[in-house]
Formats: sequence, C-alpha cells, structure tokens
Amino acid sequence: MNIHQEEKLHITRRQLFGLGAKGIGLAALSSLLKLNGYAQDAPRDAKTGGITGLPHFAPKVKRVIYLHQSGGPSQLDTFDYKPQLEKLHGTELPDSVRNGQRITGMTSGQSSFPCVKSIFKFAQQGQSGTWVSELLPYTAKVVDDITVIKTVHTDAINHDPAITFIQTGFQQPGRPSMGAWVSYGLGSENQNLPAYIVLLSTAHAINTDQPLFSRLWSSGFLPSNYQGVRLRGGATPVLYLNNPPGVDQTTRRQMLDAVVKLNKMKSEAYGDPEIETRISQYEMAYRMQSSVPDLMDLSKEPEKTFEMYGPEARKPGTYAANCLLARRLAERGVRFIQLYHRGWDQHNDLPRDLTLQCRGTDQPTAALIMDLKQRGLLDDTLVVWGGEFGRTVYCQGKLMDTNYGRDHHGRNFAMWMAGGGVKKGFSLGETDDYSYNIVSDPVDVYDLQATILHLLGIDHKRLTYKFQGRHFRLTDVHGEIVEKILT
Repeated sequence: MNIHQEEKLHITRRQLFGLGAKGIGLAALSSLLKLNGYAQDAPRDAKTGGITGLPHFAPKVKRVIYLHQSGGPSQLDTFDYKPQLEKLHGTELPDSVRNGQRITGMTSGQSSFPCVKSIFKFAQQGQSGTWVSELLPYTAKVVDDITVIKTVHTDAINHDPAITFIQTGFQQPGRPSMGAWVSYGLGSENQNLPAYIVLLSTAHAINTDQPLFSRLWSSGFLPSNYQGVRLRGGATPVLYLNNPPGVDQTTRRQMLDAVVKLNKMKSEAYGDPEIETRISQYEMAYRMQSSVPDLMDLSKEPEKTFEMYGPEARKPGTYAANCLLARRLAERGVRFIQLYHRGWDQHNDLPRDLTLQCRGTDQPTAALIMDLKQRGLLDDTLVVWGGEFGRTVYCQGKLMDTNYGRDHHGRNFAMWMAGGGVKKGFSLGETDDYSYNIVSDPVDVYDLQATILHLLGIDHKRLTYKFQGRHFRLTDVHGEIVEKILT
C-alpha cells in the first residue's frame, strides 16, 4: 500500500462528505446534498465578496460601529429618569409590579426588595430635551444626534445567555454573530482589512469584570473567514501577523504561493470549502502586514483629536483609544466594528463603579460621534450603544444612604443609536414609575437586530444560510423593524 492509498483510509468525516459531494464513491449521497455537501452558500460578488444581489434595497448606512457595554448599564442611573422614585425610595417593590418575574440567584434569597432611587441628578439636554444623567455630561452635548430607546427587552437574565443572545440572536453558543452575518452578506469595501473587526477594552470599575469569549464574534456555522478579527493593544495588534526573524516579504510571498498550490490540490481532492477559506485568509493576512501598521500608527493624528477623545486616547487597549481606532476603521471602509467594554455589572457599590465607568467612556463615546460627524462619516455610519440588559429598581444587598447595588433586569433597558437613517434628538418608549415594566413601544432584541440590518439595506428575513437542512437567519423567526426611530 502506497502513502496516497494509506492517506485515503484516514480521511476525516468532513472529507468523507466532501468526497461524496464530488461523486467519488458516494454518488447516492451526492444527489441528496446541495453544492459542496456541507452547507449551502450563495453566489458571491467578485468586488466585495458579499452575496450577489445584496444589499436588497438602498442602504442608509455602509457600516456599523457597535459599542457594547458588557455587564448591563443601569438605565435608572443613565437615561430612564424616574422622579417618582424620590417618594418610593426604600419602600417594598409591589408584587403587582414584579408580577412573579423570576430573579437571579444573587437576590432570590433576599427577604426584602426595597426600591432605590438614583443617587445621580438628571436634566433635560439639548433642543430635544432628552433626559440624561449627570454621569454623562459629554453624551449630553451630542444628545440631539442620537435616538434613545428606553424599552429594549430580553428574556435572558444572566450575562452569558444575554450577551450571546444580543450578539447572535440565540441564547446558546454556536450561532454566527451579527458582525459575521453582515460580513457574509455584504462583504468588504476594503480588501486589505477584514470586514469585521473587534476591539476589547478593560473595565474602569473596581469590581471584577465579566469575561468575554471569542465565540461572541465567531462565524458559527458560516465559513470561518466571516468571523471577527480581534485587534489587540500593544506592539502586536494581530497575533502571528508579523514575519518571524529571518523571513522577508519575498520569502513570505514564495511560501504562501507554495501553500496555495498545496491547498488547491487538497480542495480539488476533497471539496472541503474550509480549504478555500484558508487560502483567502492567508492572502488577507499577507495584505494586513502593511494595512494594520498604517491603521495603528496614530502619529499623524492632530493633538486636538487626542484632546477630544480624552486623556486615555494615546494608551493602546483603552476604551478611548479603541473609539479613535473605530473612527479610523470606519474611514477605511471596515463593514462592522465591534467594541466591547467590560465592567458594567454593578451588583454592589454602584455609585462608585458606575461613576468610574461613565468617566472612562462618556467623553470618548461622544467624541466618536463628533469626529464622525465633522468628517462626514456619521451620515453613512450607524453607531449603537448599549449592554445585554439593564438593572433592577430594587436594591441588591443592604440599602444605605450613599451606596446601593442593582441586580440584572431584562424587562426593559436603554440603548441608543446615531447615524444614517436614524432620527436625531428622539426618545422611544416609556416604562412604568419603577422602570420595571414597559408601558409603550417595546423593542425586542430581534427587533433591534432587524433594524440594524435594515439600515444596511438587508431584509433580515432574506439573509439566510442553509445548514444541516435548515435555513437559518440572525433573527430566527422573529423581528420587526422599529419604524418609529427611522427617518
């Protein structure tokens, strides 16, 4: 038995189905499977790499910058002003308000659920008169450019399923992230950078962060070249991108050409679509060797830009530096830019830690809006801000005069959007006096996802991928466009 024959006896399950799809040995199976035998892809546009025929209609925006505040910012202390809590402070949350809602294990053992007002002052800001907490003075200055949605809601009450849900449309891991869906559907305007880039920043709060897993920006069952590429702070933004010592660009090019030939031989033999994906990723990495250093080089940014984004803007990996990078990525045509900022999980010491969080994020967030606007980029960019859920009106732990905590709350929480196709200086939805239940204009997570895709020119019901015999989509079988916030 020669080596080639022995290799055939050790093929993987994936390779077996690939051979079947090519009609080698498993002709009957091949007739049952579509295309390559793995999952049904769609014809691709040669220029962008997106699906032919997308966008489905004229888009309002070309790209998304999603500022995810991981942990669940308190809507009661930021955007959802509840003056009645001045009178209700310290009183027991009525059963008629809670209405049997399940609560987390962190407060389920409490014998009392006292309502707690916000310790922070609110004021109406801008010409729109939008209520904003004193914690967000810089956001208050750009409030006439944003739409605040106070009635987003989710079924999840714990971090992992909630953040997985808002990022992928499903509470259990394994589905493609929103950024991956957008990358898959629309492709990229810049062939020298990935269509989907992720930036992580550490918490400003003192309490321990909630972890963030790479599956939140994965491609799930979509081809792996649509997953988010994480840019790290420091000298090595992308791991393994730089040539090792002794290898120059000419040698690297020769090596890649040889590897491409070998991979194409394997692709022809097995029909595995991931081999073609690997080829394209090698080529992308080669192009990124020149595009990423240019992206990360802030030496040509004027001093006034750093002043606008705040004192941490020069420090790689901070939220301020990542907001500045988000603008630079938008300039370069990156389709989906995802920022994750940890530390918003204030179960206790909320006045201290929420103050620290807002102090570290408020100025750079507002600066991003202003920067995009003055460069003419806000008109075709959608900026999204928010967490995976909100916080409870009742206190977690002991309620004190100057200190309190809040548990997770999924029934309503606040998010905001700014940019092309979205109303300016607008607020949507009302909650009850306790900010516990929605009174009008509820917005489900699926509605939020459908609206984001809509602004990109995508019909969320038509962006699907056939996998394991079923057509999947980001919004599953749900989702309605939030028409009231659109221009």
